[in-house]
Amino acid sequence: MPLGRGREASMARKILVVEDDHNISDLIRMYLDKEGFEVQAVFDGGSAVEAFRSWQPDMVLLDLMLPVMDGWAVCGKIRETSRAPIIMITAKSEVFDRIQGLEMGADDYIVKPFEMKELIARINAVLRRTEIPEDTRKRLVFDKLEINLDSYELTVDGKKVDTPPKELELLYHLASTPNRVYTRNQLLDEVWGFDYFGDSRTVDVHIKRLREKVENISDQWALKTVWGVGYKFEVAPKGKQ
Repeated sequence: MPLGRGREASMARKILVVEDDHNISDLIRMYLDKEGFEVQAVFDGGSAVEAFRSWQPDMVLLDLMLPVMDGWAVCGKIRETSRAPIIMITAKSEVFDRIQGLEMGADDYIVKPFEMKELIARINAVLRRTEIPEDTRKRLVFDKLEINLDSYELTVDGKKVDTPPKELELLYHLASTPNRVYTRNQLLDEVWGFDYFGDSRTVDVHIKRLREKVENISDQWALKTVWGVGYKFEVAPKGKQ
């Protein structure tokens, strides 16, 4: 498996590239190498799962259409044991494919053909969002609810609930400013960090998944839809709790 040899490779962040087109894979690897990343490339889904387990990369660039096991299945296998950020790479531009990738736990999505500068920018943006400084404490506690962004854990009514990173970040963002209403575009910009070309359904899908986990747990807070505007994490006034 070819390895990139960026500067100070021992300190470099590791990226697993899963792409069955060798020309595209080589091009991505060349640019990542220049940016100082350590790179490992594999060309099918089965090898991707094995490489992830043995190499433990900091990020995965994952094509969807792969031999042996497709990208959705690979993403699901990775999410069983790890929250390492995943950027899906695919020739498909349909909204359904993009949303399905995000539902599976992907952190970003880029459609072929793409500029390498855009890919590098997205990689750096996702790494910034997922790397939390050690001296930062990000933990919110409400009645029967704990959102811990340090450990990326959601505890509902005393039980840890498996939650994809982006869902947890969305809930934390809403709950960190109780009763504030956010538009879908604001959430896309502030949680995802880039524009999904106006596709607000991405937010709706994540809110739906969150509601399945936290709805009707407590009468002291709720994840509310503000019709025609967006969403808020509503906390009841103390006198009504």
